Amino acid sequence: MPTVKPSPKSKASAAAPAKANASVKAVTKPVNVRAAAPARAGAAPKPAPKPKPATKTEFAATEPRELWLLYKAEPTEDLRNFFMEKFLHLVRYNAERIYTRLPDEVDIEDLMSAGIFGLMDAIDAFDLDRGVKFETYCAPRIRGAILDELRSMDWVPRLVRHRTGKVERTRQEIEMQTGTAATEEEISKRLGVDPEEVKKILKDGSAVSISSLNRQRYQSDGSREVREIDVIQDESIANPLGEIQRRDLKELLGKGLSRAERLIIILYYYEEMTMKEIGTTLDLSESRVSQMHSSILARLKAHMQHREKEFEPVLK
Repeated sequence: MPTVKPSPKSKASAAAPAKANASVKAVTKPVNVRAAAPARAGAAPKPAPKPKPATKTEFAATEPRELWLLYKAEPTEDLRNFFMEKFLHLVRYNAERIYTRLPDEVDIEDLMSAGIFGLMDAIDAFDLDRGVKFETYCAPRIRGAILDELRSMDWVPRLVRHRTGKVERTRQEIEMQTGTAATEEEISKRLGVDPEEVKKILKDGSAVSISSLNRQRYQSDGSREVREIDVIQDESIANPLGEIQRRDLKELLGKGLSRAERLIIILYYYEEMTMKEIGTTLDLSESRVSQMHSSILARLKAHMQHREKEFEPVLK
């Protein structure tokens, strides 16, 4: 049976339904309407994230709780400096309260420096979830840092300071009650300890007390302050004028004396020998030595009376 070849026209008519089906499939493919739909007119845009405060003015305008949360999330140096400046008055307040109970040798600036370190530690360790104000939390930390610095500067054991302070408080109580100075016997009786123990406590307390040579002694008439080092007297340095006067006085006293008379003066006043021992040394009797001694003193007295004005102290 002869085969019939399809004509080109029949091939085109057969391919047409296939193209139509492909077009239908392409149209019926699911389309994302939200992605394709244009933005509606008048719709509110998504709010942009709020910028973090970065300057001192912005820090001051922000709520404290937000600042603490921000610092805990990202502890920056600028934010910590803001907290340091804001609460610096607490450091000065606590330092001044402690300074009133300390001697003048302690500098309040040193106390404030130690308190600043306590404030820094309090800022880093502050927990907002505890529900405590920062001012209440940092005050003990500041005082503790100042007291620790004072203890490190003091080489005296705390027990000695405690016992000395107890004795001083007892002394003040007795003086307030009696109106007179308290004695060691009264203090020992009040404390219930031996008087020798009270003496030892007072000795230990006085041995460790120091005084600064740079502290003010008194205010002068001008603007210059007179310090302790300006008025302290050095006993180890000899006065040249005094040495010359002493030498001249020795020459004047020894002038006109014989060798035996000089020996009597030296042995009696410098060697502290008795008249009998001097007589044995010089081969003289004790009465003769006493007679010569009286004669020497009478002549020296008469000789010095004429030059009395020369030995009067010169007023500066």
